[in-house]
Amino acid sequence: MIKLALGVEYDGSKYYGWESQIKGYSIKEKLESAISKIANHKISVICAGRTDSGVHAYNQVIHFETYTYRKDFTWLIGVNSLLPKDISIKWIKNVLQDFHARYSAISRSYRYIIYNNFIRSSLLRNRVNNIFFNLNVKKMNRASKFLLGENDFSSFRASKCQSYSSWRNIFKIKVYKRNDFFIIIDITANSFLYKMVRNIVGCLIEIGRNKKNELWLLKVLHLKNRIFSGPTALANGLYLLSVEYPKRFKIFNRNLNYF
Repeated sequence: MIKLALGVEYDGSKYYGWESQIKGYSIKEKLESAISKIANHKISVICAGRTDSGVHAYNQVIHFETYTYRKDFTWLIGVNSLLPKDISIKWIKNVLQDFHARYSAISRSYRYIIYNNFIRSSLLRNRVNNIFFNLNVKKMNRASKFLLGENDFSSFRASKCQSYSSWRNIFKIKVYKRNDFFIIIDITANSFLYKMVRNIVGCLIEIGRNKKNELWLLKVLHLKNRIFSGPTALANGLYLLSVEYPKRFKIFNRNLNYF
């Protein structure tokens, strides 16, 4: 059997997340259908991180096993020709047998994009969270640093979270402004709880609106209870940006600067 890893980009606007019980509205279903046709047998794919309904991905990583040999170019062109226009394969690589898209990952990085303008954008409506009131980016960035390190993130996990442990390790988090209207929140951790990023962003927006002070976020973290946290930010501003693996697998994140 050959094991292949792939980089996947998708606009999650019209899908019910990575996996859904509703036929035709799952990212995974679309990929498995297209890959199976090129492989000439049924394929099951594993992803690095299951994204929620409406969430996008710039570089989701998946893997699958096959006994069918194809050149990389053939896989790329063939699978992409069968995928809907809002899902595409960016790269493909033959990997070691012990590689696993989910369990081999060292970290995952997400990016949340806020369009901070009192006039809504028609072109960006499914790809950013349009916040109409002014946000204090410096306060948001300072407050975000309270979340760095290994902590119990119970205050930021959704009620349907099935993870055994609520402990996660946030390696990097940064809130900054790009151009006049875009506020970017970048966050990297070993892994994330269900809706953890969106719940963190929801709290940071409350701070940016000056409804809460910066120390409030630290208090929320220590309370370890979702009821004390802020609202969940909309899904349409969230992107799975990249996934990092041990160097021996030779999977590198490329071309992240243009995004």
